[in-house]
Amino acid sequence: MLQQSPQSLSKSDSNMRLLIIEDDRESADYLVKAFREVGHVADLAGDGEEGLALAESGDYDVLVVDRMLPKRDGLSVIGSLRDKGNRTPVLILSALGQVDDRIKGLRAGGDDYLPKPYAFAELLARVEVLSRRHGGPAEETSYRVGDLELDRLSHRVTRGSEELTLQPREFRLLEYLMKHAGQVVTRTMLLENVWDYHFDPQTNVIDVHISRLRSKIDKGFDRPLLHTIRGAGYMIRDGLR
Repeated sequence: MLQQSPQSLSKSDSNMRLLIIEDDRESADYLVKAFREVGHVADLAGDGEEGLALAESGDYDVLVVDRMLPKRDGLSVIGSLRDKGNRTPVLILSALGQVDDRIKGLRAGGDDYLPKPYAFAELLARVEVLSRRHGGPAEETSYRVGDLELDRLSHRVTRGSEELTLQPREFRLLEYLMKHAGQVVTRTMLLENVWDYHFDPQTNVIDVHISRLRSKIDKGFDRPLLHTIRGAGYMIRDGLR
């Protein structure tokens, strides 16, 4: 392990609860101390049996598991957890770093694999990524603003009792605007997220599509939902005057 002072790393925005399953006491103590110093909660198990029992009884964000453990090896611990429906993310630490070793670890149910020696900064970054993937909110499948509703799964858009017919690009544009309802959406945001352009092609493509979309979702209804915010961009919001 490339030991690096945890104080040199920035504090994390949110606390994680981690379980370290590692039989090498020096390495284990260092990891627990390092994770705690950057703001996380870390418990320690010194063998596979203890680690399995703690993992089954505790509510952890991520497990950090060594492969070669006394009483029960790391892959067996992971396999047992997966067989019982436990989907807590697992990062495997091991001196066994060959490609075949990593493949075995991932196929046994590990979510990531970091060979020893390693830098704590990289370990921390990988653990934080696993925690975000596991604990992030599920993406919405539908959006609603006033009486306008968009269903991402059926690609159906309605306003009140009327179903609206949108072209694929118009649908993507409306979806992005509704996802950010009440927020100003800039031209750059639309170019990058709806058209996949990372530069301004100096065309009126956005203006044309906004005009078409506005005519479909607002024309004939009692109040507009799609607004141009002069000098800033666009916004979908119910009741903006």
